Amino acid sequence: MRKLIYAINLTLDGCCDHTKASAYEDIYEYYIHLMRDVDLLVYGRKTYQLMVPFWPDIAKNQSGQTSAMNEFAQAFASNDIVVCSQSLDRAAGENTRIVRSNLQDEILKLKEAPGKNILTGGLSVPSQLIELDLVDEFSFVVQPIVVGEGRRLLEDVRLPQTLQLNLIDSKTFKSGCVALRYLKH
Repeated sequence: MRKLIYAINLTLDGCCDHTKASAYEDIYEYYIHLMRDVDLLVYGRKTYQLMVPFWPDIAKNQSGQTSAMNEFAQAFASNDIVVCSQSLDRAAGENTRIVRSNLQDEILKLKEAPGKNILTGGLSVPSQLIELDLVDEFSFVVQPIVVGEGRRLLEDVRLPQTLQLNLIDSKTFKSGCVALRYLKH
């Protein structure tokens, strides 16, 4: 069965707002490696519209500010995308489809389908997936900044019981960022 991996960047104070965080070169390299183990991305509308057409355009034009940014864009664009949304009219690209049905049923079908692992990001849809106990692995990249405001990691998640995780990997980057990978206990 495919694993569902939740990956997100956050600040030391738990902020996940992309406008508050920084773009570190070594974070791109980390996510390039993570993308190699997946072939499907699952997003909500907001995260999807943040990522597309931005990353596919960079992949097509190789217009990133660094080679790592271009390589990440290529890795991103090579994946299929499922957008979980009731309000999105249409999705860009042949590799994207919109799901309006039961989120739990859809993810269970995707996990049972052949392929590499599945990656999700953002806050709303991953929070729902965590509440439904469907996330198998968590990958947090903590940036060495405190921003004091913005949306927080898992602030709206309501769990019936504590979710116990096991640390399986950690890496400290030159930038001071720390990547933490956890498996569900």
